[in-house]
Amino acid sequence: MTLNKTIQDALNEHMNQEFYASYLYLSMSAYCEEINLPGFAHWMRTQSQEEYSHAMKMFGFIVDQKGRVILHPIDQPSIEFHSPLDLMQQTLEHERHVTRLINRLYELAVRENDYPTQVPLQWFITEQVEEEKVASNIVEQLKMIGERGDALLLLDRELAKRGSEMANGSMGLISEPSL
Repeated sequence: MTLNKTIQDALNEHMNQEFYASYLYLSMSAYCEEINLPGFAHWMRTQSQEEYSHAMKMFGFIVDQKGRVILHPIDQPSIEFHSPLDLMQQTLEHERHVTRLINRLYELAVRENDYPTQVPLQWFITEQVEEEKVASNIVEQLKMIGERGDALLLLDRELAKRGSEMANGSMGLISEPSL
């Protein structure tokens, strides 16, 4: 099957957004290094790698469907963050933005009766639920911490553990109970 041009263009645009997200989280990681929060920096670098893998998943799908991959320029991400809370609030807002984009992509695939494209988009929809949940949880924890530096350092240490949780299927801060 060959992708129709409308779907192909939309997937290429979304792939660019995923590459941008990777770049954004790398910028956020650099900020965290600057303010001496290596756990936050690690979490953001891991997030950057995950977003890159999302872009490559889209890349692979386009290729598999005999579409044409078109790489667009990646905008420079923000480098201005005022605090760890501001950083994570921007993360949450960005994830909400990506969710809206994926939902629009899915709506387009439905309108175009493109059933093969709907399948991987379901995966992205599920992924976004988790992405928003994790970012929201960290925002709420940072709000509870307030100005307490000792609690911020504990959260930083917890975020540094990201990776083993991802290997187990959870990308979160806290292990999820099994059902």
